[in-house]
Amino acid sequence: MSSNKPLILRGDLTQERLLTHLSAGGEKGSLSVDCEMMGLKPIRDRLCLVQMCDENRNVTLLQIEPDQQEAPNLKILLEAPNITKLFHFARADLSFLRYQLGILVNPVFCTKIASKLARTYTDRHGLREVAREFLNIDLNKNQQSSDWGRNNLSPEQVEYAANDVLHLIEIKNVLTEMLYREDRLELAEKCFAQLPLMVELDLLEYDYVFEHHPPRN
Repeated sequence: MSSNKPLILRGDLTQERLLTHLSAGGEKGSLSVDCEMMGLKPIRDRLCLVQMCDENRNVTLLQIEPDQQEAPNLKILLEAPNITKLFHFARADLSFLRYQLGILVNPVFCTKIASKLARTYTDRHGLREVAREFLNIDLNKNQQSSDWGRNNLSPEQVEYAANDVLHLIEIKNVLTEMLYREDRLELAEKCFAQLPLMVELDLLEYDYVFEHHPPRN
């Protein structure tokens, strides 16, 4: 079992770490993934960090170089068909991974979409709120808006990045049970299947394609 101490790498996964995450997934497993960026626009802002946690609670923090355009081992992992990649608000992370590194992540489970479909008794679907309700954990989000492009991450940033992926598998399992109980699991899976289309539209900078009129200010 892992000690949960994150392994920090730069540029790409080592072959050893790639095999570690692939073997933890087995024939049909899960991998928690999150990304940190310099901003919210893939065409303007760069991807800085990809953090991952497998079912054995091995945590990897992968720092992305400013001009980096590919990460072959990361691509193998995130496109592996036997491992479901878990994100909280997958749409944003998938856009950055596709635009900067050419990675078409699949298959995907988005805990934010799942929360919105299952937890209709609340409008609070942030990771902190979901973790507090399901796991009685209060995630510290103080480092969310910090400089993720720096060469050496601070201890606080490392802790924040690791915590954002450590609990997603547990959260996914609870949400899956709720979706199944409420007969909404198939609906959620249909939503997840549409994420590549949403990412493509986002990268082409289309807004409100499905609206009759754009929202009025």
